[in-house]
Amino acid sequence: MVKKDRGPPPKKLWAYGYDITLPPEDERVASIQELLDREHAEAIQGARTWASRVVVEPQLTRILVISDSPDSDRGINRRLEAGLKALKAKFVVTVPMLVVDHEPAQALNGRPDRG
Repeated sequence: MVKKDRGPPPKKLWAYGYDITLPPEDERVASIQELLDREHAEAIQGARTWASRVVVEPQLTRILVISDSPDSDRGINRRLEAGLKALKAKFVVTVPMLVVDHEPAQALNGRPDRG
């Protein structure tokens, strides 16, 4: 049997989140989205993976992050957290988890789902 060369293995992706005590109608949520958009653009320029999606719930705003590193103490995270602190928003960061299927990262990057 001949093995096919499939190229390098896909890079590992990690998912973690920020749970923020801001209700969705709070105007500060829009400034958070602007910050996330800037951070995503910076990651692209640096050939890194860092994408986010804001999920609003009645009394809570969540930010889901997909990253190429489980380290949530990178510059990109420190700027996000500084922005949240400047807004006086209370938040917690979840533990990073390895993403087995890469589809969520593609969806966060605006690519259509294949399903």
